[in-house]
Amino acid sequence: MTDLLPQELRILVAVSDSGGFSAAAAALGLTQSAVSHSVRGSEAKVGAVLFERGRAGATPTPAGERAVGLARRILRMYEVFGAEVRGAGSGAVEGVLRIAAFRSAALHLLPPALERLTARHPGIRPEVRVVREIGAGAAGEVAAGRADLGIATLGGSPDVSPGLLTGVLAQEAYRLVHPAGHPDPKGLPLMDWDENCGSYTRSWWRAQDWIPRATVKAEDDAMVLTMVGRGLGMAIMPELSLREATEAVDITDLGPGGPVRQVGYVTTAESASTLAVRALIRELRSEKS
Repeated sequence: MTDLLPQELRILVAVSDSGGFSAAAAALGLTQSAVSHSVRGSEAKVGAVLFERGRAGATPTPAGERAVGLARRILRMYEVFGAEVRGAGSGAVEGVLRIAAFRSAALHLLPPALERLTARHPGIRPEVRVVREIGAGAAGEVAAGRADLGIATLGGSPDVSPGLLTGVLAQEAYRLVHPAGHPDPKGLPLMDWDENCGSYTRSWWRAQDWIPRATVKAEDDAMVLTMVGRGLGMAIMPELSLREATEAVDITDLGPGGPVRQVGYVTTAESASTLAVRALIRELRSEKS
């Protein structure tokens, strides 16, 4: 990638984002032939086919996905270059800080940290995207160059991409949540949601003969909590999700052998060296303590 010029990197990103050479050309104000020529030149330089061409457009190959992710990250360093240099001399931290987080982390972990961060550094402008913690999740947004830092679940499956830096912010136990006052909560139907899955829960769940197959799959943890409160079933949920619990539900400890998940930050080596990301990590760790 070191042989590629910034404009060549921008073209790779534009083709990936737009899904085709014509759309990328329109977005960049170039001709389609210029975009095609640039992509062919980039492929020759890196020695790999980066896009599958077809009637429907252009789709990144596995090599292309990696190239586009690195291209975004390199271009991001160009964007923050000026702020980093000025900050080194003045001590000021400024500029856009892109954050990806799953819903309950964005709701409960991030706000107090961002409040302190922006109070200390008014020049920082946080941009937070809530992503579903399925597949690549928040860590995938960082690897793809779409976020400077992600708040993600750690130690699950799939693992965080090689080359990313992580740090644990919270370790939260899972609890049994059920309608308040119910005499037999373990006899209720199980309610679940797609993100509530990982190696930290799977093995424990398999060993519990009282947990039935989920009969209701909700969109997210907030929906599960609401339905449990309505008496429709019971659920096994992590502590962050249960911060929104009302008097309509009771929460029962699952004991010392119950599942525990780790929530932490994910960033790249280059972003970890920037003033804004370092400042945010300090505030997140301060929240932990």
